[in-house]
Amino acid sequence: MDLKNQTFISFTLLGLSENPSLRLPLFSFFMGAYILCVMGNMLIFILISTQSQLHTPMYFLLSNLSVVDICFVSSTIPTLLSTLLSDERSFSFLSCIIQMFCFISFGNLENNILALMAYDRYMAICNPLRYKSSMKNSLCVVLVVISWLAAVLHSLLHTLMLNNLKYSGIKLVNHFFCEIAQVLSVSDSDTSFNFYLILTEGAVSVGVPFLCIIMSYTFILAALFHLHSTERMQKTFSTCSSHLTTVCLFYGTIASVYFRPSSSSTGLRERAATIGYTLLTPMMNPIIYGLRNNAMKKVISKVLQ
Repeated sequence: MDLKNQTFISFTLLGLSENPSLRLPLFSFFMGAYILCVMGNMLIFILISTQSQLHTPMYFLLSNLSVVDICFVSSTIPTLLSTLLSDERSFSFLSCIIQMFCFISFGNLENNILALMAYDRYMAICNPLRYKSSMKNSLCVVLVVISWLAAVLHSLLHTLMLNNLKYSGIKLVNHFFCEIAQVLSVSDSDTSFNFYLILTEGAVSVGVPFLCIIMSYTFILAALFHLHSTERMQKTFSTCSSHLTTVCLFYGTIASVYFRPSSSSTGLRERAATIGYTLLTPMMNPIIYGLRNNAMKKVISKVLQ
């Protein structure tokens, strides 16, 4: 990456709050939430790795989701905490690029893993007799590796394109981390192609997994209607209720940030809403799967006993 023209550039983040009296309470809250998120996802990963009854495709994908959540939340929240704890909010161009690369990679990877989990539920409900032969461990590993590669290449494309832009002086970024749209908005170069790339390639990389989720649940609902038994329908659908809750939470918070009129929100509101998918969703996933999933509850009870 050629950084010779960007050496003396620095980005100053506005952070989440300019009110000094709110910084310490906000720091305490987000620090507690961050620790809870990391510990919860680490617990899910350890339980799935050590308990043989959880060595199935569904929980293999869940363990990957936990790892991604830890990395995803760690790409932004430490920066948020530093802006609340200190008045020094300047970041070098290289630091900003690295954070942006990690944020885009793990955000896109979470999207991909959720799509794989939806496909797993589709196979388990709609093709139960072929499930074991179709969802082999080797296939699951290949699908996860492809998801990682696709997310990294997607992020690399956008960060390399941004690196070709020109910046000068100290740039004020209207966010608590180096969010790509905000960093593009302060560039001295023409960024129309970068935004076009976000609307095309970016929309495809996010839209294709989301479309897979929609299609999977469409087939699942169609299969449930053919059961002709409310009890069996509820029992079958309960196996994917945790995943569906996570999907609604993840995409719902993203939609609240990126799919609303710009005139209806201020920069501060947008920054606060971003907390939804950068911290709230990763923090809630262990709670959702720990409290709503019977197999996880049994394993947790067994370990505690």
